[in-house]
Amino acid sequence: MRAINPKMLITVIIELLIPALVFFLAAGTLSWFYGWIFLILFYSFSFGIVLWMLRHSPGLIKERTGFKSDEPTWDKAYVILLVILFGIWWISMPLDAVQFHWSQMPTWLHVVGAIVVLCSFYLFYLTYKENPYLLSAVRVQEDRGQTVVSTGPYRYVRHPLYTGALLFFLGSGSLLGSWIGVLLGLLLVGILARRAVREERVLRMGLKGYDAYMALVKYRLIPHVW
Repeated sequence: MRAINPKMLITVIIELLIPALVFFLAAGTLSWFYGWIFLILFYSFSFGIVLWMLRHSPGLIKERTGFKSDEPTWDKAYVILLVILFGIWWISMPLDAVQFHWSQMPTWLHVVGAIVVLCSFYLFYLTYKENPYLLSAVRVQEDRGQTVVSTGPYRYVRHPLYTGALLFFLGSGSLLGSWIGVLLGLLLVGILARRAVREERVLRMGLKGYDAYMALVKYRLIPHVW
């Protein structure tokens, strides 16, 4: 078992806690039951998956941060756009549900949202566990001896991380009681879907066996749909 790097762990903790401060500042109050439930779930998973990666795949954390020299310019633009929209999504939900009360949802939808978020976290974990080449950048990792992953959730969809994102965005908006969060989440997923199409072009050109994998697994995000 690899030793945990304390400096890396502290950096990750700080980067994770800053969004919580922004989240409640946007809400204008700490007295938000669903907000606390969401953050408890979100940070429990975030800290858990970071600790798991630090122990089992510490190189993956480094590989998933920052831009890479061989990352296509178009993908850098996608990443910047996604980061901006994610920030808007993150702030819009407390503004919508608490500060201005634009959206109203029944209690059962909040509960369903929490269950969907938990399902997304489980799918995220399975994806990280199965794919040691799971980068934030679109590139073929010849330096790491990348091979096609076709096990676990990759048996059903070609981009299970994006499927998890779909569940996370929709579930979070529902849990927090924000229809704006749901709609912006769909927008984010749409951008991820478009990125998935372009990502596959790169993998087909540079990753041996990816053509055969695409023929075997026909769906990108949702089985029997797309």
